[in-house]
Amino acid sequence: MTARLSNNAIRNIAIIAHVDHGKTTLVDLMIKQSGVFRADSHMPDRIMDSMDLERERGITISAKNCSVAYNDVKINILDTPGHADFGGEVERALMMVDGVILLVDAAEGPLPQTRFVLRKALESKLKIIVCINKIDRQDARAPEVLDGIYDLFIDLGATDSQIDFPVLYTVGRSGLASTSLNVPGENLKPLFEAIKNHIPAPTYQEDEKFRMLVANLAYSDYVGRLAIGRVSGGFAKNRQNLICFSKDGSKKDLKVVKLQAYKGVRLEEIDQATPGEIIVLAGVENVEIGDTIATPDCEEALPRIQVDEPTVSMTFTVNSSPLAGKEGKIVQGKKIEDRLIKETLHNVGLQLQISPSRDFFIVKGRGEFQLAILIETMRREGFELTVGRPQIIFKEENGKKLEPIEHLVIDCDENHIGIVTEKLSSRKGQMVNMVNHGSGRVRLEFKIPSRGMIGYRNQFMTDSRGTGIMSSYLDCYQEYRGDFPTRMNGSLVSDRAGDVFAYGIFHLEPRGKMFVRPGDVVYEGMIIGEHNRENDLDVNICKTKKLTNIRAAGKDENVLLTPVTAMTLEKAIEIIAEDERVEVTPLNIRLRKAILPANQR
Repeated sequence: MTARLSNNAIRNIAIIAHVDHGKTTLVDLMIKQSGVFRADSHMPDRIMDSMDLERERGITISAKNCSVAYNDVKINILDTPGHADFGGEVERALMMVDGVILLVDAAEGPLPQTRFVLRKALESKLKIIVCINKIDRQDARAPEVLDGIYDLFIDLGATDSQIDFPVLYTVGRSGLASTSLNVPGENLKPLFEAIKNHIPAPTYQEDEKFRMLVANLAYSDYVGRLAIGRVSGGFAKNRQNLICFSKDGSKKDLKVVKLQAYKGVRLEEIDQATPGEIIVLAGVENVEIGDTIATPDCEEALPRIQVDEPTVSMTFTVNSSPLAGKEGKIVQGKKIEDRLIKETLHNVGLQLQISPSRDFFIVKGRGEFQLAILIETMRREGFELTVGRPQIIFKEENGKKLEPIEHLVIDCDENHIGIVTEKLSSRKGQMVNMVNHGSGRVRLEFKIPSRGMIGYRNQFMTDSRGTGIMSSYLDCYQEYRGDFPTRMNGSLVSDRAGDVFAYGIFHLEPRGKMFVRPGDVVYEGMIIGEHNRENDLDVNICKTKKLTNIRAAGKDENVLLTPVTAMTLEKAIEIIAEDERVEVTPLNIRLRKAILPANQR
């Protein structure tokens, strides 16, 4: 019997929370106070949000690694996404850690994504430290939030040892932590102490062979593909000959070009990796997420990463509009296919289905937001493509049709309860809870089919006058709840190609809400607005004023038009109907009919 050892010099933790509860800001201050950056050097804000989209939207999209040193302990930190659509990133991160910091807003309390990521952590039997963050908010209610956290743990079936968690009160923005609400914090030392004393050190068998599960992939222009994972046992050396266990169980030889580990936010080359360390192997080609990398004398692979099944699919096709190829650099179907295959290799939460004719591709993911982020990323890379309306993935069980059900939480003013409840009831939503804190705002909880959520967000923002907050996570599968109307308005469709004139818009405004502005280019079959009625209407948006010898072109030109809000990708995906598509280019987002000629529709 070999001895079980602990690598006491390492702690591996993930920070989990709902969107915008302050994960990334707290990591910034942990890095700063640990001395990774010199006192006189400039440290950018939200250093872990390396993607442009993350900085613009203020959310974490992909899990990131870094490390800090506290006394004689190296703390590897994984900053995880808070949105349930990126659950695959959370599941990969939890495979590499022994404990988590659960961050909860002192005013908002546990929200749907908090529940989602905490459930994953409890299932993995990880040690948990609870941080009630933003206690400096005027509306902070830390004691009530702590009670809500205990209720959440009990509701999720946590064990007695898991419920016996340490609690810290933090102001992540200022880098303060305290073990008591009555004692103001001075720095993050109490948090570092809690990590060192409460999170267990990684353990391993004394004579275990080197094995590492590939939990993430990256790419370097200098050394090629990078495989990121945690050493489950044994020791790895630089430039060592290794093998890789693939998905089908086959083995292939690997030669590691470089062995690296995180020091702060940067990678540093090391000579040897110890058990429990999170390392990066450079130059390992043809490796996928979930593969096991080991020494040649190892005979068994580690269990592969298991992620929740996708619930939503979207069809991607080549851009076939009359304006195709004028705004993007990459328009070919083969290059779109290669890009989608590359994405599925890096993101285990996505699945790709390629049509036999290879002219369209079905991408399956956790939610429409995850797919919208993929489309926006491709758009910024220069791709032109067309995408269809999100489709819910149903299941068949015992001859019954099952559909995914979301647990939806809404925070809104008391005045809006009626309209919100009415709209969600029409979408087969069922209210399961209502909490009124006496502050003028209420929290409503619904069980609603995932298909009922498509297209509702914009409607909700209108109904709540822009003051409501909504978030959801996949709860379960239930029997199909029946059909309901998905869109009450038809589309205004251009009946010809040409330029848009103010004169044409002005005379069509009584018909509905416009999506185009003067000077835009349109084509036959392009959707230029939303009709006030249920049916579609073909219109001439290119109409100009008739000129005579006594009416000059400039006369009466300054008509007053209703301002048009720029079309966003998420909004476009939400509002299109079954027979409509979104044309995505680096410069524009247009709505169009799937069949452009009016006489063929």
